[in-house]
Amino acid sequence: MSAILLHTCCAPCASACIERLRAERYDVTLFFSNANIGSPAECALRLESVRRLAEYLAVPLMVDPTSHDDWLTYIRGLEQAAEGGARCRRCFAYSLRRTAAKAAELGMPHFTTSLSISPHKHSPTLFEEGRAADPQRFLATDFKQRDGFRRSGELARVYGLYRQNYCGCEFSEP
Repeated sequence: MSAILLHTCCAPCASACIERLRAERYDVTLFFSNANIGSPAECALRLESVRRLAEYLAVPLMVDPTSHDDWLTYIRGLEQAAEGGARCRRCFAYSLRRTAAKAAELGMPHFTTSLSISPHKHSPTLFEEGRAADPQRFLATDFKQRDGFRRSGELARVYGLYRQNYCGCEFSEP
């Protein structure tokens, strides 16, 4: 088995990614890196759900200590950008660069992201940002393929996971 660090946006998305990565013979470690989440209460809900999933599936979990203020500084000037546009690209870059750095620090040969399971996230953009972060370690995996998003919904119900309806940043709240 080869080690992989999975940038984890939320428990439902991570659930189907873990399942698939394990089937492909990867030893998965979760990396909850979500500085984009503006609400501390929302972040706590998501993190608690990820913790339960990690415990249930016996997957190691690491939590990125970065702050929302650091993220706001990183995306400054793009607050009013359209959803799915330049702000989102910059957000992907932020999380994937942090994941790449953590994978390198840990000596892990691979990293990827659970974001690609969402039908609302543009996988080619994620892959560009992942490769820009570390072209040798990044594993471009489109988890929405093979019914990944549907499967994440099934697993969320099975495990009783909190499922949100937006990415978490204050600029995309419904």
